[in-house]
Amino acid sequence: MMLAFGLLFLAEIGDKTQLAVLTLTAQYKSPISVFVGASLALVLVTIIGVILGEVVSRYIPVMYIQIVSGLFFVGIGLFILWQAFSGRLA
Repeated sequence: MMLAFGLLFLAEIGDKTQLAVLTLTAQYKSPISVFVGASLALVLVTIIGVILGEVVSRYIPVMYIQIVSGLFFVGIGLFILWQAFSGRLA
């Protein structure tokens, strides 16, 4: 449990979700509503991830899931770098 908390906490610091929450709170001046909405969204997304992880891991070895996940993230990183160097990301 602490590993999941620590990894997700570090991964979420400064990400687009946190920036969206900051923007919504500043725009609507309703921190409680934004907190509740964002928390419920995160809980729902996490439930979906847990269910999919449980189902997928029954049929596909964890090693393959890790490899595909790693390749997916490397692909996203390469795409972002390609956009940055091609001048499309500003």
